[in-house]
Amino acid sequence: MSANLVLVLLALLAANLPWFSGKLFYVIPLKKKNIGWCLLELLVLYFVIGGVAWLVERSSTGQVAQQTWEFYATTVSLFIVFAFPGFVWRTMWRK
Repeated sequence: MSANLVLVLLALLAANLPWFSGKLFYVIPLKKKNIGWCLLELLVLYFVIGGVAWLVERSSTGQVAQQTWEFYATTVSLFIVFAFPGFVWRTMWRK
């Protein structure tokens, strides 16, 4: 598998993690985890995956290409789309 495919699969997994646990970051127990906590986790995980991708690019090519706002708008949108299955499971299917 190429590094790009591994990063996409890792992003897909990370985008769905907040929706499958009642704990904050799978560590801090909450009485009731609402959508705000899930969105906070989603934002933090977006930056974590971005950091991993940055490290992979730097180690594979030796330099990191400069990104503009279009790159970040696209990756945030893609990360939100990746989170859709977990959101549907938590809000519509789970009783």
